[in-house]
Amino acid sequence: MSSKALRMSTLFLRTLREDPADADVDSAKLLQRAGYVRKAAPGIWTWLPLGLRVLNKIENVVREEMDRIGAQEVHFPALLPREPYEATHRWEEYGENLFRLKDRHQADYLLAPTHEEMFTLLVKDLYSSYKDLPVTLYQIQTKYRDEFRPRAGLIRGREFVMKDAYSFTIDEEGMKKAYMDERGAYERVFTRLDLKYIPVFAMSGPMGGSASEEFLAPMPIGEDTFALAPSGKAWNVEALTTPEVPEVDCSATPAMVKRETPDSKTIEALVETANRLYPRADGREWTAADTLKTVAVTVLHAEDEDHDKPWREVVAVAVPGDRQVDMKRLEAQFAPSELEEATEADLKAHPELVAGYMGPMMFGKQAEAAGVAEPVRFFIDAHVARGSEWIIGGDEPGKHAFHAVYGRDFEADGTVEAVEVRHGDMSPDGSGPLSFERGVEIGQVFQLGLKYSKALDLKVLDQNGKTVPVWMGCYGIGVSRVLACIAETHHDDKGLVWPAIVAPAQVHVMATGKDEAAFEAAEKLVAELEERGIEVLYDDRRKVSPGVKFKDAELIGVPLIAVAGRDTVNNGTIEIRGRATGDSEAVPAADAAQALADRLAALM
Repeated sequence: MSSKALRMSTLFLRTLREDPADADVDSAKLLQRAGYVRKAAPGIWTWLPLGLRVLNKIENVVREEMDRIGAQEVHFPALLPREPYEATHRWEEYGENLFRLKDRHQADYLLAPTHEEMFTLLVKDLYSSYKDLPVTLYQIQTKYRDEFRPRAGLIRGREFVMKDAYSFTIDEEGMKKAYMDERGAYERVFTRLDLKYIPVFAMSGPMGGSASEEFLAPMPIGEDTFALAPSGKAWNVEALTTPEVPEVDCSATPAMVKRETPDSKTIEALVETANRLYPRADGREWTAADTLKTVAVTVLHAEDEDHDKPWREVVAVAVPGDRQVDMKRLEAQFAPSELEEATEADLKAHPELVAGYMGPMMFGKQAEAAGVAEPVRFFIDAHVARGSEWIIGGDEPGKHAFHAVYGRDFEADGTVEAVEVRHGDMSPDGSGPLSFERGVEIGQVFQLGLKYSKALDLKVLDQNGKTVPVWMGCYGIGVSRVLACIAETHHDDKGLVWPAIVAPAQVHVMATGKDEAAFEAAEKLVAELEERGIEVLYDDRRKVSPGVKFKDAELIGVPLIAVAGRDTVNNGTIEIRGRATGDSEAVPAADAAQALADRLAALM
């Protein structure tokens, strides 16, 4: 099958010699300089012919792997009504990231960031029996999110291309099978695209559901930090769990005693005061690790059965004094609600909370003894072992309690992952200390369970004629982001170096010099490659110097370069260069097409 060559004399292309001033990562610089995309507005991009060819090839790889597992392609509108998203509470939960608008009749609409609701309603509209299931549907479509600060070119934009797929099964076992099928498809997609990836256990966040994994492309510019265990398993920081810490024998710990600690509202001041006024009997100094600090945070709940509008709940969290609270990790424990630091107004409603001297004795089971009628909920970080001894807030100005033991003197309403994770912390699987890497999220898979089917009343009749909700899974790949990640990881100081499977062309042919024989040889080679179905980008420009042509070829990044020039005229040879390897060989012009086909087959 023949393939028509792209000719640079007529191709809609202008390369740039200098990096765009506002480009902040290599992929953004090179994709603009090489003429793949142009910036239309912050986070919004225009696709040019070369860029669109690469994007389409990535989409085709995704389609092939989706079709391979039996998924069927559909296509939804991007402009959607408010009602389905209101039914699942995501009209509010998405917050300011959602593009909201009104039509001329003042009806509310949104530009879809994802399409769970629409997929669910579509299946609800057409299917009613277990005999219709399982089914997996997918689309490749433009999505919209109002990013506060778009950055990194195509990696974090306001408009982007995404593949989203949804599985519908009669039971949980079917959902788990569909999840593993999609997971396998993702591994094949990224392997074929020559994009290094690491599956990372993740939190589901506003998507809801249970199990979730992110596929991250490791690279220094990544916004996501993930923790890597010696076993090779990886976790998103928000999804890390602390291995259960063994209980400490507290039988020899003295009774808790409250002591004067003036001007000790901070951990640093408390440690200084403790060492100055109450030195330890064993001779070592008190440190921040001996203190347990209690912080008040506010949970921002959506309206529910007991509240007709969003409401605020103050909760208290105790963490080791040598650790900092990680609000993102802590917030993940309360999803889909959001967290913020408790305000002065929040604290006024709870006079038992004494800023700077807050301790656990006003919460949980011990609150009743303290005379607190309606104590706030109290949680303790997972690093705190039962039986461990602490200096805690004394719940009155200028006082702290020493020798307080968790499990003996105070209890918690629950355990949470609240603190920043540190290098050397034990991995959840117990294989050894964690290390931390950075990466860009290129895909994610979710076991959604029944969240959306229950919210939107998606039910079918099961084998016994009983109406049951449908189990769902959700699976996304950031297609345009994948393109940027390939560019980010496949370039050198001269330009892009595309894998052959996604390159805008497979061979970049150029004619150099002014001798007509060189152009004739190049034309002949292009025709032979076209007949073989090989995609060609042909630099046929007559009044452009060889130096400019070589710089453009290196910048554009097609995997194979074939040069018809002085050696062609003098020796009858074509020079073949590998863009990635930098190697060069001269072959007889008559053999050049076959030599390029052989090299291309090895690259594919």
